[in-house]
Amino acid sequence: MTGGVSPRTEVQDFLKHLQDERQLSPNTVRAYRRDLHQLETFLSEFFGRDDWSWEDDEVDRLALRAFMGWCARRGLAKRTMARKLAASRTFFAFLHREGRRPTNPARSLRGPKLEARLPGHLTPGDVSDVFDHAESLAAENTLAGTRMLVVLELLYGSGIRLSELHGADLGSIDVARGRIRVVGKGRKQRIVPVTGRALRALARYEPRRQEVLAPEERALLVNARGGRLSRRSIQGIVRRAFEQAAGARGLSTHALRHSFATHLLDAGAELLAVKELLGHVSLSTTQIYTHTSKERLLRVYRGAHPRSE
Repeated sequence: MTGGVSPRTEVQDFLKHLQDERQLSPNTVRAYRRDLHQLETFLSEFFGRDDWSWEDDEVDRLALRAFMGWCARRGLAKRTMARKLAASRTFFAFLHREGRRPTNPARSLRGPKLEARLPGHLTPGDVSDVFDHAESLAAENTLAGTRMLVVLELLYGSGIRLSELHGADLGSIDVARGRIRVVGKGRKQRIVPVTGRALRALARYEPRRQEVLAPEERALLVNARGGRLSRRSIQGIVRRAFEQAAGARGLSTHALRHSFATHLLDAGAELLAVKELLGHVSLSTTQIYTHTSKERLLRVYRGAHPRSE
């Protein structure tokens, strides 16, 4: 075994790189920290000592395969195991680029085979019910009612993420051009369209927002004390709308983003256009939504074609 920097220090260097240079979100950095801490714990048990280094030759492909086996024996889901392997690959790639290791031992390691999982989404009928419910509450002209409609219109009408909506300021919206500027993953900015219905909902909500707005607060969505509305509160607003209007339980705010993509593709939108609207880096990330559209077409075919049976 060689000497050198303690494992924890090298992990901290990597996390600092993710935060400062790659500008990943705090949640993503925390996920990397958890996964690499678990790998550290396993390797200490695997080697039977704590005085090993990430630079050691014994931290190799076989050790990482043993880690994956350890994860499987603990009953971790395949997607969780795949995420831990991806974190290891990225970490070792960083060490290799920094000249701390001659190779990346995780590079050629194969992860568990994953099945494509369709994201939860609402049917167009469910969406109509949810918005009818939200419109009735907004008609009461309260902060909570008008705010709920804005939340739903922006999540479904523009397909933005929960984090993007949470971080939006009033100045992020260009009312004249019908656009909103959001900050997505990796702190990348993009501009997406805003529907006319969303703009009308914003116009109804803004007087109620001004009544409670705290001094110097710029947030688009505010709570009753005038501060920025929390992510948890936004999630609660959406879940209540789903349960009260559509009887849909277990769906998160992401279901509106999934519904946005699915309904666009069902209506004939091009996959590349949907990719840009969603802010995906890779087209393969967007392609999962095409499965939903294909399933719908198959149901139509089987129900309509006289020889489909």
